[in-house]
Amino acid sequence: MFDQIRGAVVADRSQFWKDLSMPFYGYNRPGAKISEGVRESFWLQGMMAGFPAAYDCIKAFSETDQTEDLNKIDVPTLIIQGDDDQIVPFAASGLVQSKLVKGATLKVYQGAPHGLCTTHKHQVNEDLLAFLKT
Repeated sequence: MFDQIRGAVVADRSQFWKDLSMPFYGYNRPGAKISEGVRESFWLQGMMAGFPAAYDCIKAFSETDQTEDLNKIDVPTLIIQGDDDQIVPFAASGLVQSKLVKGATLKVYQGAPHGLCTTHKHQVNEDLLAFLKT
């Protein structure tokens, strides 16, 4: 799968970002309200990254084991993830992280995508403020 991502970035990086925006924000789900503005902003952010950074980050996020780092965290930690994250599946990320970080608080957003800081920004802000007040 990661070789396919690398291939898509090499073949047409611009189209890769446009295509990725659909599952990133859950816009490919039935009944989703698509924001072309959000999609264009996502594309622009992706295109502002230089080609080497866009290509090399695939290796970093797909091959770096952060288990030991997560085990060392000893401060209050809030982990937020959507259960419909098509980019980084919840069972393999947020759920695992919440078990590795001692005393972590896990917030799971029903139906939320990877880009939940945009699609669920009000809920994220409320949860962040509430966590900071504890």
